[in-house]
Amino acid sequence: MLPSRPEHRLAVRLLEREPELAAAARAVESLCGPVASGGLLIYRGEAGIGKTALLAAVRRLGRDRCTVRGARGGETVTSVPFHVVRQLMRPALAALGDDQAGRLFGDWYDIAAPALGLAAPTRPAPDPQGVRDGLDRFAARLAERHRARPLVLLVDDAHGADTESLTWLVSLAVSLPSLPLLVVLTHRSDPPPGPAGTLLGRLADAARLRFTLRPFSPGATAALTRATLGDRADDPFCREVWAVTGGNPYETVELLAKVQDRRLDPVERSVGRLRDLGASARGSGLVTRLERLGTGPTRLARAAAVLGTDISRGLAASLAGMTPAEAADCTERLQEARIVTGSDPLEFVHPLIASAIYRSIPPATRTAMHGRAARAVAHAGLGAAAASRHLLEIHPDDDEDVVAQLRAAAREHLAVGAPEAARRCLERALQEPPPPHLYAQVLYELGCASLLTSPAATVRHLRSALALPGLDGELRTDATCRLAQALAHDDQLGEAAHAVAAEAARTPAGTARTRLRAAHFMYEAFRATEDDGPARSRRLAELADHLPGADNAERALLSLRAFDAMLRGEDAEHVVDLCDRALVDGRPARGMSWTDTAWGFETPAVVGVAYAFTDRPDRALALFEEAVRAYEISGWSGTHLAFAHTLLGLAHRRRGALVLAESFLREGLRLAGRLGSGPPVQWDAACLLIDTLLARGHVAEARAVADRHRFGPPWPNAMVMPDGPCVHGRLLLAEGRTGEAVFELEAAGRAFEARARHNGVWAPWACDLARALCPEDPHRAARLAGRARVQAERFGTDTAIGEALRCAALFARPDEAVALLAQAVRHLEASPSAYEHARARHEYGLALGSPAELARAAALATTCGADALAARARSDHARPPRDTDPAPE
Repeated sequence: MLPSRPEHRLAVRLLEREPELAAAARAVESLCGPVASGGLLIYRGEAGIGKTALLAAVRRLGRDRCTVRGARGGETVTSVPFHVVRQLMRPALAALGDDQAGRLFGDWYDIAAPALGLAAPTRPAPDPQGVRDGLDRFAARLAERHRARPLVLLVDDAHGADTESLTWLVSLAVSLPSLPLLVVLTHRSDPPPGPAGTLLGRLADAARLRFTLRPFSPGATAALTRATLGDRADDPFCREVWAVTGGNPYETVELLAKVQDRRLDPVERSVGRLRDLGASARGSGLVTRLERLGTGPTRLARAAAVLGTDISRGLAASLAGMTPAEAADCTERLQEARIVTGSDPLEFVHPLIASAIYRSIPPATRTAMHGRAARAVAHAGLGAAAASRHLLEIHPDDDEDVVAQLRAAAREHLAVGAPEAARRCLERALQEPPPPHLYAQVLYELGCASLLTSPAATVRHLRSALALPGLDGELRTDATCRLAQALAHDDQLGEAAHAVAAEAARTPAGTARTRLRAAHFMYEAFRATEDDGPARSRRLAELADHLPGADNAERALLSLRAFDAMLRGEDAEHVVDLCDRALVDGRPARGMSWTDTAWGFETPAVVGVAYAFTDRPDRALALFEEAVRAYEISGWSGTHLAFAHTLLGLAHRRRGALVLAESFLREGLRLAGRLGSGPPVQWDAACLLIDTLLARGHVAEARAVADRHRFGPPWPNAMVMPDGPCVHGRLLLAEGRTGEAVFELEAAGRAFEARARHNGVWAPWACDLARALCPEDPHRAARLAGRARVQAERFGTDTAIGEALRCAALFARPDEAVALLAQAVRHLEASPSAYEHARARHEYGLALGSPAELARAAALATTCGADALAARARSDHARPPRDTDPAPE
């Protein structure tokens, strides 16, 4: 018989894991090398395949040279936001003082620290992307701080991690190669469906290496058996061990431990007992082994399984209904049985044990235990959010107190940037259900929580809330505006306009009604098509033109009126006056700032856009720079920051600073790309970037952007800035696809004429179409150019007039063309549009045959970053000069 030797249980070697260990060793070596390089390493495989043991080996590899932190997911804690992130980061923060931690977060402290439980939230609902960005910055600075002992983060059972932590890991993975930070994680080879599985797939795409772990071979099983039981283990016995366990490392180790416990002789005559012993290592057999320890250990183990990870023994004892002394005794017995390890907090020896015990609890008992756990957590002062994961598991029981706790938990989740967790709580609150007078309010809160993650769900919930009694006054107005915002985000501009118009019709006169009417005008203006745009514009003009901008309601109407007048090509000085009245000392008024949620960021945005297209790009630039600062300070790193960078790109494009414009627009596209495919800001950023690249002469790059972002018909229901079809037509012209360009530009012209929108800088369809038609139909082309000139002079900006004159010169006699181009140069020189000035100067120089003008054009184009134009001007300058070289009139 074999004596029991517990020390053998600690001497298990990793077998047949040489490639996996070698990859980890190389990753640690690279991390600790002269040029520290991090990355992501993933091990995946079935339950019990040895993922946890492999992570332990990685920990041993790095412990002498690195700072190693670990975390573990679990099926009972997937609903706890940032659970894994907190496990990883809190130990590192424990060694720092508050001042040092604050310095690591920097400006992101108020945004990201609440997600780690380090500070109370200071804002109601930070942008989740901003929270992730803050955590990224913190992790990067923490990694730099640990450069002497580089940071290694181990995440076990990532398939059981919370969505918020997985999403952050995906975000972090992008920057890992440039950081002294190594992340090693494990997950099941069959990841769960839904967001977790999708996120694990994205992590796999970002990993430097991925390994799928295989079961032990019969040879490795025999080696492990003899290493544990001694050389007496004969071949038939070893083969049967492999047959019983299938080479699963966890089951093999547990089976061999039971052989030791039973002092079973490891020879052929004992093989008949192995199958029964193996069954006790998993599932019902493991539960039977637990129950043999007695009711006390069983109750404590069940309580621990319900509580999940980071298990406080005090909470587990409270949930199990036992004294601290009884809990200590039961803990010792569970340790001896290899079910738990540690004392306080408790931890299961293996996740499979925790799962088996949790699933063995009868459903009714498990539900009741979750209810008691929620009360115990609340009684311990851990907050509504901590209790909510247990409340999610109990049966609905018409309990108003449960509804209140879930609503409070939702507010806590939103305050740390976890809207999905808030959504789960509010959906569960509706099942309770709330009392009738609160039902609509809970639906409203649910709609608000879903706004950033699921516009369709927001629409459904808010429509239901508005159809019920219980939403009155300001709350009803806000619900309607948020409904319209969700519809607009989902490319349903017509429905958004109808929703606010219908609510405005039944709202008494006052601020609420003005807010709704302003929203209606805005969504109608943003639509790509409109039934009667001129009539709407007249109503808006009658409503707003006389307003002094005395309050925010008036300022909102003035903002929209300025934008509409700019698109219509009305007198630019009047447009600028409207813009000025919409602001206070050149800035958005209090309550209408970029981060204000009542009036929306669109209000200051349309003022800035109107400035940009009325030859005031510097005023637009000041507004848009303020937007970037406001969003960065507030941690709004999603749609808002992407749009702000896009607007900055627009302002620089209108100034002719093409290189700067391209930089901001590419950043806007990058930020928009993190939000998935197709958000409205992506259309705007792509449109402006293509226009900028065409101005620079980079046609192939412009085409690549268009193809990458599917820029072209069919167009979205919302207008694209400046005008998508016009920019697409310009791209087709640059590629020599004239017939397609004519078709696109004619369609754009019909749409703009139908809405009486005549701003040729926003939508230069007439001049571009005239150039395209000139060889085949010069008479029609000349008429288009003449009409564009009339409309430009009505608008009155130097940019619009200069561009129209430049086009008109195409259809004039040579001497008249020179005069027209001279006028164009004079106007564009007075404008802020440096690129258009360079282009007119080049054409004027060609018409004159003037080397001096061509040299000036080349210098201007170079300053703008218009590479192709600069090269053409230099080439033309190198030709022999003509006799005359007059200056512009």
